[in-house]
Amino acid sequence: MNEKLKVGVIGATGMVGQRFLTLLVDHPYFEVTCLAASARSAGKTYTQAVGNRWKLHTPMPAQFADMQVCDAADIAAVSAQVDFCFCAVDMPKDEIRALETAYAKAETPIVSNNSAHRWTPDVPMVIPEINDAHLAIIDTQKRRLGTKRGFIAVKPNCSIQSYVPALSALLEYEPTEVIATTYQAISGAGKTFDSMPEILDNVIPYIKGEEEKSEQEPLKIWGRIENGEIVKAKEPVITTQCLRVPVSDGHTAAVFVRFRNKPTKEQILAAWKAYSGKPQELKLPSAPKQFITYFEEDNRPQAVLDRDRECGMGVCVGRLREDTVYDYKFIGLSHNTLRGAAGGAVLIAELLTAEGYLAKK
Repeated sequence: MNEKLKVGVIGATGMVGQRFLTLLVDHPYFEVTCLAASARSAGKTYTQAVGNRWKLHTPMPAQFADMQVCDAADIAAVSAQVDFCFCAVDMPKDEIRALETAYAKAETPIVSNNSAHRWTPDVPMVIPEINDAHLAIIDTQKRRLGTKRGFIAVKPNCSIQSYVPALSALLEYEPTEVIATTYQAISGAGKTFDSMPEILDNVIPYIKGEEEKSEQEPLKIWGRIENGEIVKAKEPVITTQCLRVPVSDGHTAAVFVRFRNKPTKEQILAAWKAYSGKPQELKLPSAPKQFITYFEEDNRPQAVLDRDRECGMGVCVGRLREDTVYDYKFIGLSHNTLRGAAGGAVLIAELLTAEGYLAKK
């Protein structure tokens, strides 16, 4: 790009907001020109607003330390400084929906890490390698909102990245039933071991709202545009259990799948190796060269060894074998705050830019 797009990060003080900033330092497409958060942070420097709540191992980027934080509710002031915004606020869903819609109507596109608009029928929920065609619904959304350039696009739930790409590569064999149990890192709750002592030597067998997201969101990703909305796929039927485990980063999934047309193991491995999408075709800055990596070792993938593959944007798979009840079972792994959160949203923004949906005001 000849000139970088100006971007704001709404919810900049939280863990995902922090991750956005580390990813946007020297980004070839984007320049952060506005940090926004709640009214209690407004007017402070970013260092003052974050205080002792910097949660990443990567240090706070120096270029943001003295940047003044804006009030996210001051839509006019934020919009005047940016071409579009990433949104990762921690608020009730109805308030997030209202805030993101207000930005879109103010002609400031939103690429959201939040779940509030995932089921809005004309809002694309995108894993760029899988359903980039859903971006076409943006024109319908803009007509509904009455905007020329303002819209909302969202990233799906972090845990489904650990198994949906692997299943997407196999759709030609028509998976009909899926069981997925996810073992989810504490950073998915915005926590560290210091702030979540109850997870030490423990597994918590419940994450509010997570199982419904894990069962339903893949069906929207695999759905189709029809009559101005995204209609979710009818198959496969998915059932899940979601557990919080004492891991800092990286969501692991144990997956069982039944197919209408059962492939061979060799066909599955070949499909995983070959699977790629528009980000790889366009050579987008955040796109992994190898989207899905399969490990032959019985003890891989492991979060601590493999979550950072392809700068945290790759998906890792292992232990593929035939099952005694279902056709096959395997293990999946993805980095939940990179591929599953901020990194996935940055990749969506790169794709939106390449396809002409994001541009200078």
